[in-house]
Formats: sequence, structure tokens, C-alpha cells
Amino acid sequence: MGRIKTLMVKRTAVKLLEQDDVYSTDFMHNKKILGNTMPSKPIRNKIAGYLARLKRQQTQKKTPKAPAIAEEAEEQEY
Repeated sequence: MGRIKTLMVKRTAVKLLEQDDVYSTDFMHNKKILGNTMPSKPIRNKIAGYLARLKRQQTQKKTPKAPAIAEEAEEQEY
């Protein structure tokens, strides 16, 4: 099981993601962007990691999965 993120980290990350599109799937890139704007290093790192995870999930949703499902349906018919 994964670690549980606090509600503050989730809310902040979602707000930041909605405001700016400069964040990426790379933790270090997000960490540099956040810089010294966060109250502490651990909170900055948690938010940067959660931003990376959210961006990764967004990019996975954009990839079309319909052709793979169609291929599986064709294989089952034979």
C-alpha cells in the first residue's frame, strides 16, 4: 500500500496544477519550480511528488486505449 497524502498537500497540488501548466512528470523539475515558496522542505517535496504523479495520470488518460480493447475482442471471437 502507498503512503497517504494529507488533504493540504492534495489541495495545494491541484490548485497549482490548475493555475500553471509548467509542471511535469519529473519530481526534480517540479521541486525546482516550487523553490523556496513552500513553508518547509518536506512539504515542498511532498507537493512536488504529488504534482508529478498527477501529471503522469493526466498523460496516461490522454493515450487512446480503444485499439487495444478492439484487438482483444477480435482474438476472443476466434
